[in-house]
Amino acid sequence: MSKGQLYLIPTVISEKQTEVIPEQVRQVIRQTDHFLVENLRTARRFIGSLKLGLTIEDLSFEVLDKNTSIMEVEKLMAVIFQGKNIGVLSESGCPGIADPGSAAVKYAHAHDIKVVPLVGPSSIFLSLMASGFNGQNFTFHGYLPIDKKMLESAIRNLENEAKRNNQTQIFIEAPYRNNQLLENLIKTCHPQTLLCVAKDISGKNEYIKTAKIKDWKSTQIDLHKVPTVFLIYVPY
Repeated sequence: MSKGQLYLIPTVISEKQTEVIPEQVRQVIRQTDHFLVENLRTARRFIGSLKLGLTIEDLSFEVLDKNTSIMEVEKLMAVIFQGKNIGVLSESGCPGIADPGSAAVKYAHAHDIKVVPLVGPSSIFLSLMASGFNGQNFTFHGYLPIDKKMLESAIRNLENEAKRNNQTQIFIEAPYRNNQLLENLIKTCHPQTLLCVAKDISGKNEYIKTAKIKDWKSTQIDLHKVPTVFLIYVPY
């Protein structure tokens, strides 16, 4: 029996903005019964919102998150050896990018299973595109430290890396700490350093702005509990 395929299925990155999901993704979901997902509720709600005529209860959903062991991944992938396809869904955006779905992809490559990445929204790449920063050399750091002193040190290190390597530095924060992070960036970075703030990308309240740190000091913006990507770049 031939093996199934592993589809990497992008999900929405802003509430209810399903129009950004391409037809190819919708077609793959229609033809897939087994899904490995970061969050069960989010995955079911997303597929339901696409209105594909599927009965959610007829689909199989298994959790693949940061706590899933290698042994568990092997069990989760078992149906693919029965010729059945598996779809991997992140809680937001593209699986495998800042997402535990990469564990399934690693397993697939080790067992000669075809991996099919599908086109869809990624807040990391969309923010980089819109920033005006170096898209040839960039690094995504995920979350910065919470401790204030460690955070300030991390920000200075990122600023130094940006200057030394002509490299865009990309990072995120838990939405309820966004405002505090912005305050620390403004306080810590050099006045001429460029900062891009990309809020609610692809959403109804999308806001993307690039400006020097000295100009951000006079900008009034509320990022509280809204998904946001931060990017810094040093042009001097």
